[in-house]
Amino acid sequence: MVDPADAIGKARQAVSERAELPGMSLMEHLEELRKRIVHAAIYLALGFVVAYIYHERLYGLVQKPLDQLGIKLNYTHPMDSLNLYLQVSLIGGAILASPFILYQVWLFIAPGLYQNEKRFVVPFMAATVGLFLTGASFGYFFVLPGALKILILGFGKRFNPIITIEEYTGFFLSIILGLGISFEMPILIFFLALFGIVSPRFLWKNIRYAILAVFLVAAVICPSPDPWAMCMYAVPMLSLYLIGIGVAWWVHPSRRRAKEAKA
Repeated sequence: MVDPADAIGKARQAVSERAELPGMSLMEHLEELRKRIVHAAIYLALGFVVAYIYHERLYGLVQKPLDQLGIKLNYTHPMDSLNLYLQVSLIGGAILASPFILYQVWLFIAPGLYQNEKRFVVPFMAATVGLFLTGASFGYFFVLPGALKILILGFGKRFNPIITIEEYTGFFLSIILGLGISFEMPILIFFLALFGIVSPRFLWKNIRYAILAVFLVAAVICPSPDPWAMCMYAVPMLSLYLIGIGVAWWVHPSRRRAKEAKA
């Protein structure tokens, strides 16, 4: 059983160690935040311009799951087609510029890190982009086609589908972005563990709650009531949680302090 006094002592020690890092005033933090936001916005704008040049190809990727079912999108407002091109260009530009935007995020938090913690910048950027693309690809190649087949060819087989640009775009982005963001779980755990907010023991002890949460999310995004299909969506997320526990063990301050004490 964990001694509360010992836990409080370790928390105070972590806070005191952080306090020894070079400090910044509130105005300096705000100025640094403004600079990083401006730089990130510039990179996003450049990515948007590049993506808009290829907006027809990007739209082809969005339309492809429906093309496989022989369905064309409909629009109810003259601006719908332009809005679709702008949305796919914005998302494509954000993905294209994501390494540069993430580097701005890292530059903002870097002053609060120890020198040995700053070596995580390259793994952080590679893992963040890679996990998002993995989740988005999983949604695009497996979840979205399966959902469309079940909803249109299954439940809607007696009806004539009239799918509008606005409704389909929202459905498309909710699956692609939702899974892309959910695959960032190890990155979230990485930062929580790096700053000592959670520990590997805490994550393992509460794994039953994580399993419940994962299956609730899988039940929402899974288009089929079949429990085996739901498990297909839940297993990758559970695997990411277990990877997150390993990441937490790797970067948690207690492990680093123990390693330094042995040295």
